[in-house]
Amino acid sequence: MSKSYLFIIFLYSASLCSSDLSSQRGMTNILGPETWSRCSDLISNPKSNSYELSYLRTKSMPLSPFAGEYEPKFLPASAMPNTVQIFTMDVLNENVNDGNQGTQMDALGHFGHLDEPWDGKSELDISKVTFFGGLKGNEVKPSNESPLLKLGMETVPPIITTAILINVKKYAYDGESMSAGEHVSIKDIKKSIESSSLKSRGILPGDVVLIYTGWSDNYQDPDELKLYYSMAPGISYSLAEYLASKKVVAVGLDTPFVDALSDPNNPIPPPEGTPANMAFPVHHYFLTQAGIHTLENFNLKKLSDDEVDLSCVMILPLMVKGSSASSIRPVAIGPSTL
Repeated sequence: MSKSYLFIIFLYSASLCSSDLSSQRGMTNILGPETWSRCSDLISNPKSNSYELSYLRTKSMPLSPFAGEYEPKFLPASAMPNTVQIFTMDVLNENVNDGNQGTQMDALGHFGHLDEPWDGKSELDISKVTFFGGLKGNEVKPSNESPLLKLGMETVPPIITTAILINVKKYAYDGESMSAGEHVSIKDIKKSIESSSLKSRGILPGDVVLIYTGWSDNYQDPDELKLYYSMAPGISYSLAEYLASKKVVAVGLDTPFVDALSDPNNPIPPPEGTPANMAFPVHHYFLTQAGIHTLENFNLKKLSDDEVDLSCVMILPLMVKGSSASSIRPVAIGPSTL
């Protein structure tokens, strides 16, 4: 029996131990032996290398303006009386949203939507919010203090499948990094795939799509310029719909958001067809309509430099009950096409 076959059996057996959460999962319901089997050739290829897709988490890294300060505190070494062991520990500051800082992914319960825009003054009525699968606010988050009772991070399975790297910087923007507010279009994706080793393969159901824009050139640690999180390119709403039609399970960019955020001094209007009254329309579509997970702050430069167009990706979110996001350490294993 081959090692790759044993690997598939192991993963399948592990999946049987989990309770049925299929109604709270979107595209990740596709994951299984068929998608896992795609990984076997990539993992066993002697020319494959392992790539870290996350950034180092530090107090000086670029921080989300929505997730609070990030101040890890390292405690003095401790010991227990009459023992020969010492132990070290650390803590995070209060009011930090750790799941939405650094390289991370969103649960489907991270976003919901209202039928009418909120006026910003009246009390927000969560019962009128609709989440993925038509779940209502009082089913998902019945009170301000409640965790997510459905669609939280604990419902997300291990994401182990093939990832395709779409290098729009190289193929659609002639080697130039995308600018803040620019949108990756369907045309950009098709051109980039057609120009790469993915031409004959394309996008398959169950894939993770990783899009390299070059915006990560602005990622600094320490974050002295404070530019990376202040604005960014992203993907168009029509591209989000296109990727959903391909039944991908997650989409990640080398940006802080999957949505584009313009430079306020040089605003770029959203493409035609973008829904009104939404600050993050792609988040809305992926998380509340399509059931596709959003991946943020992915470190894709080395993968791009080595032209690893196809890899096996492993993304394991923390099983934090009721959380809307999780810090992750994604890893890709695949061969260079150079």
